Amino acid sequence: MTMKNTLTRTLGLLVFGGAASLSSMLHAAPQTMVVAGGCFWCVESDFELVQGVSDVVSGYTGGHTENPTYKQVSAGDTGHFEAVVIYFDDDIVSLNTLANYYWKTIDPTDAEGQFCDKGAPYKTAMFYQNDQQKAVFEASLANVKKNKPFKDDVVTQILPAKTFYPAEEYHQSYYTKNPIRYAYYRASCGRDNRIERLWGEVASHQYH
Repeated sequence: MTMKNTLTRTLGLLVFGGAASLSSMLHAAPQTMVVAGGCFWCVESDFELVQGVSDVVSGYTGGHTENPTYKQVSAGDTGHFEAVVIYFDDDIVSLNTLANYYWKTIDPTDAEGQFCDKGAPYKTAMFYQNDQQKAVFEASLANVKKNKPFKDDVVTQILPAKTFYPAEEYHQSYYTKNPIRYAYYRASCGRDNRIERLWGEVASHQYH
C-alpha cells in the first residue's frame, strides 16, 4: 500500500474545496481529479494505468451522510455518488487530458445511471475543487457538446467538490484483486459495448 493510501485509510475522508485536504498535507502531493462514472471499480480500472496517474481511490461523495457504507450508498438515500479520486502528475498528464479522456469512458447521455447500474449513486459527474478545475471541466464539456458523435443530450453534471469518503478496502483495486469476477461484471453490464456505440471505440482498451 502506498503512503497516500495509508493516509487515506487513516484519515477516513478527504475534504476538497475547503481548508483541509490530503493534497495540502503532503509537501509534494500529486494533483487530484474527482469524477463519478457509474461503478467505481470500472472507473478505477479505466484510469489507474494511464501514464501520469499514480493512484485511483474509490469512494463516495456529493451526499449528506457522513462516513457512509457501500450498503447505505447503494440504497440511494445518502445523496452520494460512487466516485473516485484520481492522483496524477501534471508534468506528465494534464487535467485537461484526463477530463477529455473521462468522457470517452462513460455514457454521458444516461440520466438514470450507467449501463446496467441505475439509480442516483451511479450517475455521472465531475467535481471541481477550485475555479481552475471548474473552467477546465466546463471547457471540456462544451467541447463534447459541440463535437459529440451522437444526437442525445449530455446530462453529466459539473458540481463543486464535497467531502470524499474512501470506500471499504475490498473495493479498492477490485479489478486486480478479483479479475475474473470483474471481467464478468464489466462484460455482462454492457459497459464497453455501449461506449463503443457512442464513441466509436473503447478508449480505455489502450491501457489494458
